[in-house]
Amino acid sequence: MGENCLFTPQQIVYLTHQSHRLYCEVIQVVESRQLCWVRPLCLVDMAEEREIYPQFFAPKLLIDVRSTSDLLYPIVLFQAALDIEVIPLLSQLHSPDDSINYNPIAKEKLHQFITKVWQEYPELFMN
Repeated sequence: MGENCLFTPQQIVYLTHQSHRLYCEVIQVVESRQLCWVRPLCLVDMAEEREIYPQFFAPKLLIDVRSTSDLLYPIVLFQAALDIEVIPLLSQLHSPDDSINYNPIAKEKLHQFITKVWQEYPELFMN
C-alpha cells in the first residue's frame, strides 16, 4: 500500500494489484475522509520481473483508460509515480482526440481492476 502522504492536484500516482498498475492524475485530495479523487490515465500489465525496474521495460499491455470515469479511492492505496516511469507510458498513448471516445474494452478492464483492488482491501471501503 502507499505511503501516508498527501498528493497534489495534477500529480501522477498509481494503484497496484499483482502485475497491474493503474496510473492516474490526482484531481483532489479529500483529507477529512482520507480519499483521493483521481482521473485514470492508463492501465499497465507488467511481468513480475519488470516490477523491480519498470522504467527499463516496455509494458506487456498498455490500455488507455482516459475515457473512463474518475475514481474516489482511499489515499493509502496510492503511490507517487516517478517521472522516468510515467513519461514513456504516456508517450505511448494516442493523442486525446483519438482516445477520449467511448471505449468499452477500456471501461471493462478498468472495472475488473478496481473490483480486484476493492476485493483485496474491503476494510478500506467500509466507511
